[in-house]
Amino acid sequence: MSTTTPSENSIHGAGAATRLIFAASLGNALEFYEILVYGYFAVIISKVFFPASSDAVSILVTLGTFGISFLARPVGAIFLGAYGDRKGRKSALTLSIFLMTIGTGLMTIMPSFASVGLLAPILVIAARLLQGFSVGGEFASSTAFLVEHRPDRSGFFASWQWASQGLAALIATGLGVLLTTTMSADDLQSFGWRIPFAVGLLIGPIGYYIRNRLPETPEFLSAGEAHAPLHDLFVDQWGRLLLTIGAVAASTSSQYVLVYMPTYAIRELHLPQSVSFTAAVAAAALQTVLVPFVGLSVDKIGQIRIMIAAAILFIVTSYPAFMLVAGSATFSMLLAVVCWFGFLKSLFSGALPSLMAKVFPVSTRVTGMSLAYNIGVPIFGGFAPFIAQSLIDMTGSKLSPSYYMVGTALVSLLALIELQRRYKV
Repeated sequence: MSTTTPSENSIHGAGAATRLIFAASLGNALEFYEILVYGYFAVIISKVFFPASSDAVSILVTLGTFGISFLARPVGAIFLGAYGDRKGRKSALTLSIFLMTIGTGLMTIMPSFASVGLLAPILVIAARLLQGFSVGGEFASSTAFLVEHRPDRSGFFASWQWASQGLAALIATGLGVLLTTTMSADDLQSFGWRIPFAVGLLIGPIGYYIRNRLPETPEFLSAGEAHAPLHDLFVDQWGRLLLTIGAVAASTSSQYVLVYMPTYAIRELHLPQSVSFTAAVAAAALQTVLVPFVGLSVDKIGQIRIMIAAAILFIVTSYPAFMLVAGSATFSMLLAVVCWFGFLKSLFSGALPSLMAKVFPVSTRVTGMSLAYNIGVPIFGGFAPFIAQSLIDMTGSKLSPSYYMVGTALVSLLALIELQRRYKV
């Protein structure tokens, strides 16, 4: 273990704080950027890699493959989470971004179905699984890295996990608007969809370099390497794990319903691609700006009150919001609904990372957060676009995605109440 003392690793001052936030949040941003690109360009990707006689079958297979990568997350969480508690947050962070970059690179150069036949969708699934494994420990390691370097302002620093996702969404959707408005449909299907993946590929090496130059956290150095974090978590802290999984539900379901909204706008509302992406850009910008202010509020009044209020608003307003946008399929209404969901998502998720860090002790923090996040996200988020589209196909109602949002918000509300009752977080 390093002989550096905790005090030597304290990160204070504006410049050091900026480097800390940038280094820790960059991998999370890259992860979400790549997920968004795949989700936003699902209609095109379905034609390139999963052609079928029916467009509905093609898009469902594509969205199902989107969800498959999330099945690898718990495996990555077990390996990278325990690695982060045993060997350090910094080691886990550098490994995860290295693997993420490989997955993004594979998607950039992936041959189409027309070129290699059935091998193409198999390779896409393999790349998605690698991506899912690599991000299994990313969120938890980076959140622990932020919180443990600055426990005095954990709400604000940890909130940048979702502010960075908002910025990633802004870049991804901005590219979507740019490409769909400047390129023909044939050019987009031929090569244009690869451009956003290539942009993401440039981020990985930068993140690896910066992370490799930052010190380990004082709390980890003080506590020392954990010997059996998985054993400790499952034997002594399983209640914390289950309730934290429940707390993740509303955050991840709303996030991936927002990922699905451009597809919803194109297929169900019959709006142009450029219009649907523009609405997503506005929601991403709102999240980027709002989440740090939520973090500041968290440091003053705590996480639970903010998150419970957001969960109740999700329950009360999701169905009316879909009713409005389905009844008036215009850009302005789509923009209003997407921004409303983005606002509620920012309130809930801005407080979530620091809450999760509070739930678990230092010795199991990365393992606990990794498993909670990467079990919760596949269950409630990864297949959200697939579930939303399937609900529409099964019920014939354009309002049915709201049922899923209401259900997951109710799960989170109950989990938050119980977390507060049991553990006084």
